[in-house]
Amino acid sequence: MIVRKAARVAVAALGLLLPLVGVAAPTAAAQPQALARTLYYDTSQAQEFAADWDKAAANWNSSVSNVRLVKRGSGTPTNIRVLADDGWPRAYVSSLGNGTVYMGRQAVEQGYHRPRITTHEIGHILGLPDRRTGLCADLMSGSSAPTSCRNELPNAAERAQVERNFAGSLAGVEVRAAGYSGVECFVY
Repeated sequence: MIVRKAARVAVAALGLLLPLVGVAAPTAAAQPQALARTLYYDTSQAQEFAADWDKAAANWNSSVSNVRLVKRGSGTPTNIRVLADDGWPRAYVSSLGNGTVYMGRQAVEQGYHRPRITTHEIGHILGLPDRRTGLCADLMSGSSAPTSCRNELPNAAERAQVERNFAGSLAGVEVRAAGYSGVECFVY
């Protein structure tokens, strides 16, 4: 009986003191932010297409938050090698976030939109496959969309997939590739 009475008094006292302590629910600012993985791309061999690859990086950086594409500086590792040639645009993916991409002049000569091509090829490095839907709204439809297509941004499903690909335990880690083995090849 005495124990019950003492417990009620203690609970009542705590109830009166709790508002004085200032206990508050955590705010949004107190929540940990997910850190983006940083991938470095090298346009030193991109020839006349360097600005198009910078535009592709800007397109992805404005579309997703779990990964950041940064132009490689002196002494910085390279995750994505960018090359130009006379063939068809393509991406050789060695692992998620690592590989070599080519801007092939053949697609440009046929009238395909250069920033769409580069953003599409970076999409492969970010883990997206080709989806030959023929729809301009689908970035990963690649050359199945008409040459008149000027959409250079990923759609909601493509953005969500990249966010999932770069979420989790590897988020916040700078990814550094040792080399390129050309495991998977995607052609625009």
